[in-house]
Amino acid sequence: MTSVQRVTGAWLDGDPAGDRRFVDLPGVELELGGRLPGVRLAYETWGSLSPAKDNAVLVLHALTGDSHATGPPGPGHPTGGWWDGVIGPGLGLDTDRWFVVCSNVLGGCQGSTGPSSPAPDGAPWGSRWPDTTIRDQVTVEFGFADALGIPAWAAVVGGSMGGQRAIEWALCAPDRVRRVVVMAANAEASADQVGTCSIQIDAIRADPRWHGGDYYDDPVGPHVGMGIARRIAHLTYRTAEEVDDRFGRSAQDGTDPLRGGRFAVQSYLQHAEDGLRNRFDAGTYVALTSAMNSHEIGRGRGGTRAALRRLRAEPTIVGVDTDRLYPLRQQVELAEMLGVAPVVLRSERGHDGFLVEVEQVNAVLAEAMGR
Repeated sequence: MTSVQRVTGAWLDGDPAGDRRFVDLPGVELELGGRLPGVRLAYETWGSLSPAKDNAVLVLHALTGDSHATGPPGPGHPTGGWWDGVIGPGLGLDTDRWFVVCSNVLGGCQGSTGPSSPAPDGAPWGSRWPDTTIRDQVTVEFGFADALGIPAWAAVVGGSMGGQRAIEWALCAPDRVRRVVVMAANAEASADQVGTCSIQIDAIRADPRWHGGDYYDDPVGPHVGMGIARRIAHLTYRTAEEVDDRFGRSAQDGTDPLRGGRFAVQSYLQHAEDGLRNRFDAGTYVALTSAMNSHEIGRGRGGTRAALRRLRAEPTIVGVDTDRLYPLRQQVELAEMLGVAPVVLRSERGHDGFLVEVEQVNAVLAEAMGR
């Protein structure tokens, strides 16, 4: 039986629950075969659900995000909210009007069932974690919505991996999504994206401490491979122009990069690596990156255009003009197939524009939610 639980004690890696709540769901059959016997999803909410239950908005996070979309760091939340300034009274997702829900994805490592979670035998899933897809992530969230008593979402909103999940939600359950806002995402993973992501996966798996995915008894784990993966990814989240303008060929702390020192950009990427490595699980990084590689809305639906004919939600398709990971042309193509005009965020920050251009994002969401 599906249950909604308020958890006050520790659940994962000794972290307290903080503001998170948890839904325990029954087993799920997976798209690529196999089955998970039970799933727990962590989530947070802001605002109040209306008596008619018609004002719920599902916010879906990107690869390294979690359920803590807004709010300060604290117990259970190693970082501040990843969309601070977007969710709250009077903001793009106005919590005086909307009941905003953000869940940690299937395969995650911040309270939801993933590779680091206990399998039925009590040991971490590790190498036994099955292949999961974006579609699997959404399928699990059907039960999550049922558990919260939400028959349909007023909107499903997401960026990057969250945008992939948002469009899948609208296609998998067209009667349960009234608006869909897809930011910096795509209809299917391109060869370039698969190539970049595959190198990151290989970097983690090549680490001697990966142990085939069963490294949870190792006090260090595959941190070297994880760090390399993060540095590769972080460069794709920004633009070449920004990195060049910001760092050029400057050295770090007056050292000489030609004599054992470091370029400033190397130190910058090291900082990004450290920030993630201390809060994120390598097994989750591999699982979710693999799921992003699997993203293809036309799979089993007769192709992309046929799949999009299922859509009943009011679509808003948003791209970032400088995005080199999910280039704007992908959002333009998706919007054209849907017969709507794409919305373009202007940013010097590349893919991360949907996270940092708060003023523009708020305007887009206010427009989308006001229809």
